[in-house]
Amino acid sequence: MGSKIAVVGSSNTDMIIKMERIPKPGETILGGEFTTAPGGKGANQAVAAARAGGAVRLVARVGTDMFGNQAVEGFVGDNIDVSHVLRDRGEPSGVALIFVDHQGENSIAVASGANGRLSPADVQAATGAIAEADVLIMQLETPLDTVSEAAAIAARAGVRSILNPAPAQALDDELLRRISILTPNESEAELLTGLAINTDADAAEAANALSQKGVGVVLITLGARGVFVHGDGVHDLVPGFEVEAVDTTAAGDVFNGALAVALAEGTPLGEAVHFANAAAAISVTRLGAQPSAPSRQEIDAFLRERS
Repeated sequence: MGSKIAVVGSSNTDMIIKMERIPKPGETILGGEFTTAPGGKGANQAVAAARAGGAVRLVARVGTDMFGNQAVEGFVGDNIDVSHVLRDRGEPSGVALIFVDHQGENSIAVASGANGRLSPADVQAATGAIAEADVLIMQLETPLDTVSEAAAIAARAGVRSILNPAPAQALDDELLRRISILTPNESEAELLTGLAINTDADAAEAANALSQKGVGVVLITLGARGVFVHGDGVHDLVPGFEVEAVDTTAAGDVFNGALAVALAEGTPLGEAVHFANAAAAISVTRLGAQPSAPSRQEIDAFLRERS
């Protein structure tokens, strides 16, 4: 298929404790199950895109430590081009500490480490990789000026860009105008617009407000309910799939990675969202961030079963 995806973003090692419930401040709960898994929003989206059938190049920074070595090894195992994954001698690799409760809900703390030093200059050095891509994916676990630089390079090259504005933070209109597709969840859309989102009508209003800031297409992800799509002639909810959720940790990342591949292959927006919803639905039935990202064969089989 050879759809070319560039990802600018973070790489972390996730340390996950699955337990009955998430501890309150000052509380210790015994009896959890501990696992580690590769994570970080940028890396998760890169792996999701690669497994969904994309030819992926990742622009990221990791430390020279064991976690950095394991991360790069994992990317290579998923056939991701790591020529722009830089090794930082001054900072450790990023780590995330994740609690997951029995319903699959999570609570996450992140130490950014080398991710915080991914710079506009690093992105400029990867201009070729971005300009040659069919789709660029970005998130907000690296410095905002680095994201802005990547968006500017993509805009100049006429490359379609996806910004997953997570973790939530305020964004200026200049950056939003450069973004082809914005993929906030409810709380992120709320922060960007000041509008509370409790219903589909609220999602429609928030999507409209974001498109008025200059974003081409707005996709507000609503968890299991699906995605509210605004743009490319679509203004509607694309429903999600009912599955038994085990861990929702990287569902949004898997959605973004799969979406990028479908769009790079020329799939119409509504169908691309349906495809990405399927990938995300599969991912929440599995524990961990990158380990939960499904293969193209799994996504296609899931869609055949549910059609």
